[in-house]
Amino acid sequence: MHDVAIEARGLSKWFGEGDTRTYAVREVSFEARHNEILYIVGPSGSGKTTLLSMISGILRPNVGNVQVEDVDLWALDDNHIADFRLNTVGFVFQDYHLFPRLTTVENVAIPLILKRRNWNEAIGEAMHCLEVVGLTGRAALPPNKLSGGEQQRVAIARAIVSAPDILIFDEPTASLDGDTGRKIIEFVKKEVLNEKRCILIVTHDNRIFEYADRIMAMEDGRVVGFNKGENRA
Repeated sequence: MHDVAIEARGLSKWFGEGDTRTYAVREVSFEARHNEILYIVGPSGSGKTTLLSMISGILRPNVGNVQVEDVDLWALDDNHIADFRLNTVGFVFQDYHLFPRLTTVENVAIPLILKRRNWNEAIGEAMHCLEVVGLTGRAALPPNKLSGGEQQRVAIARAIVSAPDILIFDEPTASLDGDTGRKIIEFVKKEVLNEKRCILIVTHDNRIFEYADRIMAMEDGRVVGFNKGENRA
């Protein structure tokens, strides 16, 4: 497998035209690799979310291109882009986005149900992912019976159930205390990252910087620098 999972070249996204044109992302180029956790950091409004939207098939760039797993993403039609998002990218959101009326295992199974998998097979694979994140015993509970750290692990299980190559975490520790947040990211590094997977994490939490392989800093829509994580162990 090629080492590069994501290759972005000259990405720009603006809104409005003429005197009202406002750039959200301006001429961004970078690579993200398999078996790597890449953090994307920067102040609010620096373009992080827009950039993630362009490399995950949500928002089309005005200029530039994105290769994800050797696929020219924005050369695809809308149907194939939707398939790409479902099969290649897993999202873990800041507020978990769990469905309150579903059990934990049903929440995890959702991506497989969307792919029209047999219900029993989907639940079986969801149970396996709950085992991976250490929550087998919580499978029948609704989300409101889980702690914040447990809900985050359910969100991770849901993101990995369809075995995506790209995982995107949006402020994964923002709602967690420091110790729980570090345990979640340490778990991701040890149990979720592998040689076939690339993980992107948007964060303002410098308490977890030590778990990054590289840190990409953005400001005013541009990449302003790369740093190594403090501890690759």
